[in-house]
Amino acid sequence: MAERRGSNLQAAKAVFWSFFGVRKKTHYEDDAVKLTPVQVIVAGLISLVLFIFAVLGVVWLVTS
Repeated sequence: MAERRGSNLQAAKAVFWSFFGVRKKTHYEDDAVKLTPVQVIVAGLISLVLFIFAVLGVVWLVTS
């Protein structure tokens, strides 16, 4: 039996939707089977950095 592995894009989408707290049970179960914890952690860290830079950019625009 071949191991199925999710793509990095699928990991990014899973993290994106989890930021909003909106996820269908079927999608969650599919991600749990296909994605590795490393993929989710890396996607989460990248998303966190992008979110921080976006917030800092908005603050910079408002205060300048």
